[in-house]
Amino acid sequence: MQKQVLFIQGAGEGAYELDGVLSAYLQDALGPEYDVLYPEMPNEGEPDYGTWKVQIEEFLSRLNGEVILVGHSVGGSVLLKYLTHEKVTNHITGVLLIAPPYDESVLPEASSLKFDQLPRMFFYHSRDDEIVPFSHLTFFAEKLPKAAIRKFDGRGHQFCNDLSEVVMDIKGL
Repeated sequence: MQKQVLFIQGAGEGAYELDGVLSAYLQDALGPEYDVLYPEMPNEGEPDYGTWKVQIEEFLSRLNGEVILVGHSVGGSVLLKYLTHEKVTNHITGVLLIAPPYDESVLPEASSLKFDQLPRMFFYHSRDDEIVPFSHLTFFAEKLPKAAIRKFDGRGHQFCNDLSEVVMDIKGL
């Protein structure tokens, strides 16, 4: 049985197409043992948590067994908010977030208790990210001290379309 990976795109005009390269990279690098699902999020130019939440719920409802969640940029923040605000019935084996922007509404005070129930959480951020300041990674590291923090140089916001470290972490779950 294939392992299921749900990849949630970032926001902004053209984000689905840009992040499609990242999703395809994951599928190619992970191989046939994994099924990378990549739903197009509604209104990517002006994302709204409520509509994105519905899309995430719809895809999660289709999945059985273990699920690995991957989010890029705003997609990562939306996944975090979803995990802290909604009842998740899927068995989540890992959460991997690439350059998510920090927003206080994403992580309520009790969120670290909820995340203790997840097996593994990873954050990836490049110091030269031109969209989300690298300092946002510090906020996540402080709020979620058990998360693995991966820092990079020279990878930008799109990680130069190279998610090899994400692939290694997924395979290690």
